[in-house]
Amino acid sequence: MRTSGEKIYHGITGVVLIIAAVSCLLPMLHVLSVSLSSPHAVTSGIVTLWPQGWTLESYGLLFRGSKIVHALKNSVTITLVGVVLSMVFTILAAYPLSRKYFYCRRFFTMATIFTMLFSGGLIPTYLLLKQLGLINTYGALWLPGLISTFNMLVMRTYFDGIPDELDDAARIDGCGEWRYLLQVILPLSLPVIATLSVFYAVGYWNAFFSLLIYINQTDKYNLTVLVQQMIQSQSLMQELNASDMQASMTPEGIKTAGIVVMVVPMLVVYPFLQKYFIKGVLIGAVKG
Repeated sequence: MRTSGEKIYHGITGVVLIIAAVSCLLPMLHVLSVSLSSPHAVTSGIVTLWPQGWTLESYGLLFRGSKIVHALKNSVTITLVGVVLSMVFTILAAYPLSRKYFYCRRFFTMATIFTMLFSGGLIPTYLLLKQLGLINTYGALWLPGLISTFNMLVMRTYFDGIPDELDDAARIDGCGEWRYLLQVILPLSLPVIATLSVFYAVGYWNAFFSLLIYINQTDKYNLTVLVQQMIQSQSLMQELNASDMQASMTPEGIKTAGIVVMVVPMLVVYPFLQKYFIKGVLIGAVKG
């Protein structure tokens, strides 16, 4: 039976969470409504949270007159390859640090944490990547952020929580390190793997500053950079309208359509990983 104080606390918490959810949802609904509304309704300013004069012409013009499809392919390539590489190397870094018999485990853990406090800086990183021949390649995006120290520590903590009895039983059966990792540890670590995959995927999908710094070829831009250019460049909007004589859409409609195209893939992927994501984010919240 909850006390009156607990009821008040949960009530206030619920109200705060609802306000936070609504504040995130309403702008997205407005953007979606503008992208689905007619040019007259958008210019009249009557579009709020529900489309007026339903039309998909903004999306049609966006896909016909811009490089959105090519940028979408680039974003998918950057994200998929980046997530696979980051997860593989994060696992390979976290597993030995979680083994109690690993020599100098504490030293290597502290050395890894040190990288969270200090970095090499932008200019030295750029010069290093240039010497490696990675400028204008996606390797310049994947290599510097290959392992997130925070994500690696989360995975290490999860590995630490796996009972030692499983390790002992596996050793008795003659199980080696690689087989133990692949057949025992990883199947038990699906929640944390799914959670960190989402973290990495969001980071790679939204890559913006690093891509502008290291990639100079416009045909290698991802959705984030292309949509940002569309939002800032009025001349680009005029070119899109001029490229299709059958349609005359407002810049706002095309811009919001680009934002929706950029955001929707992440929203589609999340529900499939939700059950693992909820378990993963609770790692370390309960000890016992």
